[in-house]
Amino acid sequence: MADFLTGFAFFLVIEGLVYALAPSSLKRMAAMLPALPDGQLRLFGLISVTLGVGLVWLIRG
Repeated sequence: MADFLTGFAFFLVIEGLVYALAPSSLKRMAAMLPALPDGQLRLFGLISVTLGVGLVWLIRG
């Protein structure tokens, strides 16, 4: 459970940095999202999940 909470805390830190350091870029990117096909968003999501699980597996091995 501690690992999950640590991961969630890192997620919040990264999200907060994006909002704090590049709010205009975030707004532009969010405005472009509706134009992307669902399949492409799903693919990016699956790639992100795979990379995340792979990194955890390598780090925690």
